Amino acid sequence: MNGIICIYKEKGYTSFDVVAIVRKLCDTKRVGHGGTLDPMAEGVLPIFVGTATKAVDFCPDHTKEYRAKMRFGITTDTQDITGTVTSTSDILVGRNEQYRLEQKFRGELMQTPPMYSAVRVNGQRLYDIARKGGEVPREPRPITVYSLKFEEFADNRATFLVSCSKGTYVRTLIHDMGVETGAGATMTELTRTRSGNFGLRDCYRLSELKEAYQKGGADAIEPFLIPVEHLYKGLPRAVLDGTQARLFSNGVVLDADRIAFDRKYDGAYRIVDENNTLLGIGEISEKGDLHVIRRYGGSPTEPDEKDPENEENAAPSRPAENTAEEDEPLADGEDGGNAAFPSGNAILPKEEKRLRDLSELKGVRFS
Repeated sequence: MNGIICIYKEKGYTSFDVVAIVRKLCDTKRVGHGGTLDPMAEGVLPIFVGTATKAVDFCPDHTKEYRAKMRFGITTDTQDITGTVTSTSDILVGRNEQYRLEQKFRGELMQTPPMYSAVRVNGQRLYDIARKGGEVPREPRPITVYSLKFEEFADNRATFLVSCSKGTYVRTLIHDMGVETGAGATMTELTRTRSGNFGLRDCYRLSELKEAYQKGGADAIEPFLIPVEHLYKGLPRAVLDGTQARLFSNGVVLDADRIAFDRKYDGAYRIVDENNTLLGIGEISEKGDLHVIRRYGGSPTEPDEKDPENEENAAPSRPAENTAEEDEPLADGEDGGNAAFPSGNAILPKEEKRLRDLSELKGVRFS
């Protein structure tokens, strides 16, 4: 079973709760997700199954879109409404601040990760340090806010839409708006409306998967899977003929001048055979050959994938998540590790009971 299931994560679940449930439903350990959502958040959560876990690191579009609600005049230790209140203010933030905030918090910005986040500093998760009452210096990280538009702005409450790069903490964006106005602010609601190529219309609820599983077991989950090719539909193709495809599958480096490209440019291609079957992702190297970024057909020269069961988020280690160590797999969008809900590769007893209460599955044990 291979592909992507786009889940509408509901409030109360951690992202790993969803991964654990899908593992049981699909009867496979090879399951990961494409960007953590806090338990209080809801919305689009792409789940990668089987060989599709290889694609987690190589999504060409990492843009996230959110609808967020906020409240001025209050701050918390987690920067959202689930945390402990640390300050209050009687300052009334008027509508005249709306346009100024939209302009100031747009474009390329530097953002300091919150203490209640999964970012590692000196080998420790920040949320582990925060739960013990500690705080450590954090280096600001570059993020990009492509657009920010308020839908409502009245009575010290606001709702806005934001499109941003991976690694952006929306609750920190709200916290920084509060600092800018002098009133303080905290996030009260968050919905991810888009993650890369996936939107709300692509999503299924866990209850829908559960119902299918109860009727037909793991095989009944197959229709929910989206082919991994969907991730790369915007990339031009490098089309290999039969001989080239065979050589490619054996790890042979191919001369780019002998390959049929949709168009040549300085970027990534989806490598396909004559039947348009995805073989990999690549680019034209400076030497003029086809450099493979990710191979999907497997190769004798390519090392085996690590077992996702032993990997954070059940996905291969990635170079990429804009964290303090530049390889943090949990710091994507509005990330986990918040408040009392740690993310990790084990379901704690308390979470285990909650899983049973929230989504008891026929024939599946969460123990």
